[in-house]
Amino acid sequence: MSQPQPLLQVKNMGVRYETPTQTVTAVQDLSFELQAGETFCLVGESGSGKSTAALSIPQLLPSPPAILSAGSSVHLRSKGQTQDLTKLSNRELRKIRGKSVGVIFQEPMNSLNPLQRSGKQIAEALLIHQPRLGRRARIDRVRALLADVGLDDPRIPNAFPHQLSGGQRQRVMIAMALANDPDLLIADEPTTALDLTTQKQVLDLLKKLQADRHLAILLVTHDFGVVQYMGGRAAVLRDGSVVEQGSVDTILTQPQADYTKALLAAEPGDPPADQGTDAAPVLTVQDMQIFYPGAQVGQDFEAVKPLSFALKPGQTLGIVGESGSGKSSLALGLLQLVPHMGTTCLDGQALETLSDRDLRARRADIQIVFQDPFSSLSPRMTAAEIIAEGLEVHQPSQNHDQRQQSVDRVMAQVQLNPADKYRYPHEFSGGQRQRIALARALILSPKVLILDEPTSALDRAIRADFLTLLRTLQDEQGLAYVFISHDLAVVRSLAHDLLVMEQGHVVEQGTSIDIFTNPKAAYTKRLLSAFLA
Repeated sequence: MSQPQPLLQVKNMGVRYETPTQTVTAVQDLSFELQAGETFCLVGESGSGKSTAALSIPQLLPSPPAILSAGSSVHLRSKGQTQDLTKLSNRELRKIRGKSVGVIFQEPMNSLNPLQRSGKQIAEALLIHQPRLGRRARIDRVRALLADVGLDDPRIPNAFPHQLSGGQRQRVMIAMALANDPDLLIADEPTTALDLTTQKQVLDLLKKLQADRHLAILLVTHDFGVVQYMGGRAAVLRDGSVVEQGSVDTILTQPQADYTKALLAAEPGDPPADQGTDAAPVLTVQDMQIFYPGAQVGQDFEAVKPLSFALKPGQTLGIVGESGSGKSSLALGLLQLVPHMGTTCLDGQALETLSDRDLRARRADIQIVFQDPFSSLSPRMTAAEIIAEGLEVHQPSQNHDQRQQSVDRVMAQVQLNPADKYRYPHEFSGGQRQRIALARALILSPKVLILDEPTSALDRAIRADFLTLLRTLQDEQGLAYVFISHDLAVVRSLAHDLLVMEQGHVVEQGTSIDIFTNPKAAYTKRLLSAFLA
């Protein structure tokens, strides 16, 4: 029996970025086919060219600076017609985008319009491609789409993106992409910022929609766990070139390329054993409780219910839980950035009792590294200015040369080249930006470092390097870490103790080894079941 004609056929794709100062080849000689109902994964590290390749299929990248190489072709068979998308005009492409090809972008909070309600944004996709659809029919179609993606709550269409959870926002994006029944769905890192349970729900949803609609899915990811779960076929990219291509099962069990083997081996290790230090706790929290005011009196939301813990120098406390469990609220409470009840003692001193002036001075001892370095670093400041900013507040007597020496020292500590200190954040990779954020915290020589999802946006190999760096710094400086993450593999490799949260409650607390090997709470067992699946 002859092989059916592919839905998508990419041949000899090459993409380069041309700027006034340089030309960078992002993709070269990429070829693959995708059948209706099939999944094809583009997998690789940051900068491998996978997103550039995927977005070049519907010609979504601005040209210039993105230039498609001569000889590239992208044939799409849709609605009974096969077309080379590289030959179409912008007007013709607009008829394809959103109709024959749907796209789920990486970060829904950035991709959704913050000023428009969710239902209206889905309806816009219908207005563009089905302008004759009446208002009533359009409303019904939006509700049906939301129900298809598991959002049948009648409040969702009227909610703004910031009023939705990460998983809900991603489902809204999926509903938008499916609004006009496309034949091909391009999913660009659709689960990167989601906790493990929500990630599994989104992937299960994609599988169900694929089966129901005979949908072809082109999945872009750096996570081999996601690749394994989705199955199908895959191409492994490095520096824009394919180093290996074949079935997912074969690539995962019998990798041929050294690069693929290295990526698969870059997995965090087992729980660290408790070092049994006799030192006094550097951070002690007693009965911390956090409320957020409601719209009316008596409707306050309890984000964190009373919890307590002690953290010694050189130790890591891992805090895990799904989105909305209270992890990040706890971090803000530890930093004295939100009103709360309870006591936070740093070296035996209760931070809640300090004056604003004294608390400001103590902030040097407890610092934070945020989840997304691109959002938390000012795009208008150089790396040197970002890293040195804390010194201007806490060590104002230092002159410019002294600060620059401190910047050079801490950049070397986090394995950045001090010669790059005058570059801006957009000129660094994701892993490098996170090291800049780490350097900004370390330059004040803190005793406690709060790490709020610091690896969620990093690919597998860069994540492994960053975790190794954190371990080295902890060993050398005796730093105490509060490590917040939904990634259980990362937490397992770094945390000595663990605190498991569900909807503001601590459902389980103890050593990392005990909880990973013998969980007691049903919620913990469910998290670990999703992690080990």
